[in-house]
Amino acid sequence: MSSISIRLTNELSSRLEKLARRTGRTKTFYVTKAIEEHLEDLEDLYIAEQRLIELRAGRSRAYTTEEVERELGLAD
Repeated sequence: MSSISIRLTNELSSRLEKLARRTGRTKTFYVTKAIEEHLEDLEDLYIAEQRLIELRAGRSRAYTTEEVERELGLAD
């Protein structure tokens, strides 16, 4: 496991400290949890942006729900 050093505003640090104290968890737990969740969102956003760039450039195409269902044999 690796460690990093971050600077927080006094307000954010105080909120984090209060949350940790109230719940009996560590500040590290909450910082790690927040990074994990936000990182997933950022990764998803990056993938979506790349797909849009590929689509607009004509290097990719979009499929309708009906096309996907037909291809997978799920169409009624």
